[in-house]
Amino acid sequence: MPPNAAMTLSQFIIQEMETIVTEWQTFATTMEPAASTMSALSLRDHAKPILLAIAKDLESSQTASAQADKSKGLAPPSRSVRETAAATHGALRHLSGFDLNQLGAEYRALRASVIRLWTRQMPAPLDPAVVEDMTRFNEAVDQAVAESTARYAAELALSRDTFMAILAHDLRSPLSAISMLGLLLEKKATTDDARLQAGQIQRSAREMSAMIRDLLEYTRTRMGKGLPVNATSCNLSSLCRQALEEVRSGHPQREFLLNVPESLAATVDGARLRQALSNLLNNAVQHGDPASAITLSAREQGDDVQLQVKNLGEPIPADSLQVIFDPLVQLSAGSAARSQAPSTNLGLGLFIAREVALGHGGTIDVESSEKDGTVFTIRLPMGAPQAGAGR
Repeated sequence: MPPNAAMTLSQFIIQEMETIVTEWQTFATTMEPAASTMSALSLRDHAKPILLAIAKDLESSQTASAQADKSKGLAPPSRSVRETAAATHGALRHLSGFDLNQLGAEYRALRASVIRLWTRQMPAPLDPAVVEDMTRFNEAVDQAVAESTARYAAELALSRDTFMAILAHDLRSPLSAISMLGLLLEKKATTDDARLQAGQIQRSAREMSAMIRDLLEYTRTRMGKGLPVNATSCNLSSLCRQALEEVRSGHPQREFLLNVPESLAATVDGARLRQALSNLLNNAVQHGDPASAITLSAREQGDDVQLQVKNLGEPIPADSLQVIFDPLVQLSAGSAARSQAPSTNLGLGLFIAREVALGHGGTIDVESSEKDGTVFTIRLPMGAPQAGAGR
């Protein structure tokens, strides 16, 4: 039944629901190649609940501020974003193989269909109430788009992180075999060249192992598990020496300095802290001046212990300092220009170092200048960290 002049847009949507949903489905079939593997029911999934939610929104009272927020996709949904029809639609379209552009195209087509079908049967000139209804309809669609794309992006990130976790886990077995073969070759080597080559295999295997370890730690934190910290009393001098020697073995041409009191001790997770220090030292090797020494120091400071890794060289740009501890962020090419070694940095080392510091209830920060070089500072409580500290 065609609408009369008094019919609102929300009433029209409910009355013409099947026509609108059929147009939605027809358009969705053009989204190849994903649509070719989906049933008619899957192609029109959540179209009706989304439209009903929009119709209900049109009937509700709304302030000018709320309208502005909705037009920008910033309005809070009545339920969790993960539970709205639009959010669920975004998740299912991701699983079906739609890309983000195709998801947005569906909403553009829905918007155009509803407005075209409704205004085609409206008298001219349009009543101001009709224009207001169309404005609010567009704002409601914008909010639905925001919910769908947010959930789509979350599902995409989860699938990426899951893939990386599986990949890193599966790489450990062949890498272990390579490392063992390198060790056997080194033991059986009869010439200096053979020993040199076997040593290079071992160093490369260690570098790959560190990258895989960081990747696994990253996916653990991304999936909400955090880094487990098992703190025990540790001699920090011994721990720092181990971290420094580990990095020195892979970079024998670099100069390293250690400045840690022999008696310095704290209650920390030794393996985790050594991992964080190794990441900071490797970062200093990658980005510091090859002609200058890298210094690892530690000292007691009140109830805390302070550990620092310092290198000279080109300072870190100010804009990089804002995001340097974020995952998958790499320093600008200019800051590594003096390094002769190819980069093996995944952009995870500093992120892992931050997670280790937070897991201990501590902090990490960085200062960088041409005069004083680049200094990363970890501050940890001397005693055992509290559960969930720093998070």
